[in-house]
Amino acid sequence: MGIYLSSPKTDKLSEDGENDKLRYGLSSMQGWRATMEDAHAAILDLDDNTSFLGVYDGHGGKVVSKFCAKYLHQQVLSDEAYAAGDVGTSLQKAFFRMDEMMQGQRGWRELAILGDKINKFSGMIEGFIWSPRSGDSANRPDAWAFEDGPHSDFTGPNSGSTACVAVIRHKQLFVANAGDSRCVISRKGQAYNLSRDHKPDLEAERERILKAGGFIHAGRVNGSLNLARAIGDMEFKQNKFLPTEKQIVTASPDVNTVELCDDDDFLVLACDGIWDCMTSQQLVDFIHEQMNTETKLSVVCEKVLDRCLAPNTAGGEGCDNMTMILVQFKKPVQSTKAKPSQAEASSHNEP
Repeated sequence: MGIYLSSPKTDKLSEDGENDKLRYGLSSMQGWRATMEDAHAAILDLDDNTSFLGVYDGHGGKVVSKFCAKYLHQQVLSDEAYAAGDVGTSLQKAFFRMDEMMQGQRGWRELAILGDKINKFSGMIEGFIWSPRSGDSANRPDAWAFEDGPHSDFTGPNSGSTACVAVIRHKQLFVANAGDSRCVISRKGQAYNLSRDHKPDLEAERERILKAGGFIHAGRVNGSLNLARAIGDMEFKQNKFLPTEKQIVTASPDVNTVELCDDDDFLVLACDGIWDCMTSQQLVDFIHEQMNTETKLSVVCEKVLDRCLAPNTAGGEGCDNMTMILVQFKKPVQSTKAKPSQAEASSHNEP
């Protein structure tokens, strides 16, 4: 549920960016929540042919979402599977790697720097949103050398975060998701979900939770967490007889691959603060309507946040932190040579 403010914080962190293949706008807002626990990453040029965008919705604290925003794309880029062209496998491994990296002395130190409750003397400003940008030195992979120290046996944070990321390479889109943030594509005005909300009452999630020794009460894992998959939440990942993907809560992402075509209007990644208020199709319709008169994508995102913000905290919906990234694909310049590939692209099946 979380603690609510007496009036919402409606100032927004917004940005826009573009390269020769796509442009994006994003916006995030604390809203009625007492703290800002969302984070995001927008890396236009992960490498020469690839863009990376991600939203991370923290719970129990802001530190895991900030950690993911800082490091997850690095791990995708540095994985040997990525170098071999296997983006899907590198995404899968990067999600699990977040849990590994947050353990031990080095993990404890990084989380302390990012301002978690673990470290009472960090002095970090509450509400700070960490967002890496293209060209930051932070985008360079870290070897993550072992560190010895008083927290060498640290098992990782009990707070956690969703992760919903999109990797765009040439005409391929890879979506990896753990939790209830969501990625949606608009194709000829029709909304298609490219991720699935991992709620505990889904059959596959329920089965894993129960087999691992957990229970579901009032739609929550062990009566507390309303997600079945997340990065962090290490208290739910302590069964030493089970692999990471079979723990009560797992960081294991669903990975979806889509061939992009000329019918694709835009892509949206957003935290559940948005999806609690609008269905995928309602959001797609609203964005199309706004884009008739507004060309700056971050402003369209801001209008969505304002549209979702509740007038008061009585109902709960519209009271969460909100983060949204809107991505528009640039159409190739019309030419005789381009026509065959466009026709071929548009013949792909709907996602």
